[in-house]
Amino acid sequence: MGIHTARRKRESVVRPLAESLWFPTLFFLGFLFCYMLAFHSPTPHQVPVAVSSPVAAGHLQAALNSASPGGFDVIPEPDANAARHAVLDRTASAAYTAAGANPTLYVAKADGYSLEELLVQVFTPIGTQHGGRLSVVDLAPTADGDTIGTGMFYLALAWDIPAYVLVMMLLRAVTLSRGRKILTILGVGAAFSVVGYFVALAMHVIPSNPMAIPIAFALVEAVALTSYGLAPFVKQFFPGVAMGLFVLLSMPSSGGTIPVSLVPPFFAALHPLMPMGNLVDALRGLFYFNGVGVGRPVAVLCAWIVFGFALIGADVLRQRHRLASENAQEVAEIAEPPVEDPALEMPQPTALPPRGHHFGGPTPMLVGRVSDHHDHPVPGATVTIIGGNGRQLLHTNTDHLGEYAVTGLPQELVDVVVSAPGRRPEVLRVLVGDGTAGRHDFVLSDWHVGELATAVQAPSDDH
Repeated sequence: MGIHTARRKRESVVRPLAESLWFPTLFFLGFLFCYMLAFHSPTPHQVPVAVSSPVAAGHLQAALNSASPGGFDVIPEPDANAARHAVLDRTASAAYTAAGANPTLYVAKADGYSLEELLVQVFTPIGTQHGGRLSVVDLAPTADGDTIGTGMFYLALAWDIPAYVLVMMLLRAVTLSRGRKILTILGVGAAFSVVGYFVALAMHVIPSNPMAIPIAFALVEAVALTSYGLAPFVKQFFPGVAMGLFVLLSMPSSGGTIPVSLVPPFFAALHPLMPMGNLVDALRGLFYFNGVGVGRPVAVLCAWIVFGFALIGADVLRQRHRLASENAQEVAEIAEPPVEDPALEMPQPTALPPRGHHFGGPTPMLVGRVSDHHDHPVPGATVTIIGGNGRQLLHTNTDHLGEYAVTGLPQELVDVVVSAPGRRPEVLRVLVGDGTAGRHDFVLSDWHVGELATAVQAPSDDH
């Protein structure tokens, strides 16, 4: 008994701590190895630069390799005009023309202010090494209210993170059907897209182009529908999975604050796949490059939406199969089980399996065993929890070993009523405390024949 008691005490401490700390620990590590790793030291990686002539391209590549090995890829163009158009066509991040005494560097601030600064820093000594002066021309300046070119990133955040939070809140609305939740996701996505666009327009963060609204809507739906579809499969780990995908990985790889060509290769490889990065690419092409490069990122956002609906459909089929296997006669509308979200879900009185609790699942607040005077278990005994106001909180039964477990109880005095056919019921008042797992065992004695007859007749005698 001493060994079992010590084990229970360890479990009562270790499990609640593990279940409480995994989510903040994930965020701690995520910010360390995603945000700090991606943003602490922007370094160029194969930044494409168009050059006005093949001869100049060879000299420039050697100079760039010396200044930043592996940082730049020089693309020879037949003339200065072609090099300039390579920037506008988004096939190059910059263009360099060396004709005459004063060379020219063409940049696009819309591709990222930090990239523009780095390009000017690297090319200034190269352009002036023969006594000339480097001219810098910005071919795609950002909107007046976006002076450092990060406004679009914060606008993308306003569409990305609330889409996930919307799903987290809807998972708590267990009385809403699946169809109503999907309609809510669509309606809220439309509202967020329109409001976000016009607020950003009023702040002069973006230029005027209403085609941004359906692209923003695609992002909101991509994040929300995928999150909603993932929830039944990842269950209590949903907050970590969804925020890992759409926050910890999406933001560093978006190219919104630090351009993709300046972040580590891992995040650059994620950029064409993640929803937020595709939104940023699509809006940049729409607002600053005459629509160049919009099609592919919009297609990726649509693919995420299809993936979300596929997950939802897979869960519908899975539940129908489960209901069919249980010989359900008629299903008018499939109801979904609530997802346990340890970050935000309010506790509800719930009966638990007395044994085999899984990691990340709810922790029992009240456990015990029901036995007879011979220490034999009493399976199927009824355990009823009555709140301080006299309201029944939950009703459950002991398992084949006579054990029970419940959680989600209010922090107050509650009455535990245990009964079984042919046995005297027992009542115990216990104080439920936060973070404690109280154990209360019950021993039910047999009714004697005379006592049982008196108990049965007592109601009729009152009449």
